[in-house]
Amino acid sequence: MNPFHYSKPADVQEAVHLASPASRFIAGGTNLLDLMKENISHPEHLIDITGLPLREVEETTEGGLMIGALVSNADLAWHPLIEQRYPLLSQAILAGASPQLRNMASTGGNLLQRTRCYYFYDAAVPCNKREPGSGCPARAGLNRIHAILGASEQCVATHPSDMCVALAALDARVHVQGRGAARVIEFADFHRLPQDTPQRDNQLADDELITAIELPADHLAGHSHYLKIRDRASYAFALVSVAAALELEGEVIVDARLALGGVAHKPWRDRAVEARLIGQAVSRETFSVAAEAMLQDAEPLEHNAFKIKLARRAIIRALSDAAVAGATS
Repeated sequence: MNPFHYSKPADVQEAVHLASPASRFIAGGTNLLDLMKENISHPEHLIDITGLPLREVEETTEGGLMIGALVSNADLAWHPLIEQRYPLLSQAILAGASPQLRNMASTGGNLLQRTRCYYFYDAAVPCNKREPGSGCPARAGLNRIHAILGASEQCVATHPSDMCVALAALDARVHVQGRGAARVIEFADFHRLPQDTPQRDNQLADDELITAIELPADHLAGHSHYLKIRDRASYAFALVSVAAALELEGEVIVDARLALGGVAHKPWRDRAVEARLIGQAVSRETFSVAAEAMLQDAEPLEHNAFKIKLARRAIIRALSDAAVAGATS
């Protein structure tokens, strides 16, 4: 681990004025400290934001919720307003990590997790996410956990967060503060596909700090389900995950949300597929058609073609559980 300077600002404005390309904000540190210990990340300056007043969950005038960036994953998952109005988010958080990590990890930090690609974590091998232009050994190497959608020649890594898959389905918005001004980023636009700049995971500028996540008023709580498929039951990242939510009138779908995790560089959502579900009757056939459409552009690598069949079945199951069982875990 390299030497670094340490600061603990008293407010958000001080925090963003301390920021630079060589600095990193730190809260729970559940991912950043690992990256530093593994010699993957080398910040020259750590800015400790744990003293900032960003720990509240508050109702908005529009009927949604504003979640402070420092609310822990554990507190968020068990918050009564989240359990009642956004059970999909609660389920997704509880499917991720371990209780100890959820106690430490922050809401804002969850959005900034780096990929768990083996090659990214191995400083002895090339990786375009660490050193742009050095190559992507995963494309021809061990790529069982890698992307089947939205990848590029430069990178086939996947985004690791469960929480973010649910936030994508819920149309969340990310509030950020920079030196110049505050702005709001639609969740669908926050994370990036790799294209030719795989080193950039999101749209944040170097001086921008996540201050809150906003959830709009939601009418899908009664029929939502988060399904995570992984290699073992505890503390494993998703091979494929699905956040599904439906609004029903009888047996007819009047609104639908569908997002996938474990398959792309960002949570994967296709609004055209959701639109095709609207007006359709709840049935396995309806959900099978949606699954096929969701995966029509999948491009598997040598070792991860199984993810297409796995994702197809997971989509059908998640939609079926959302329709029949409602917001069950």
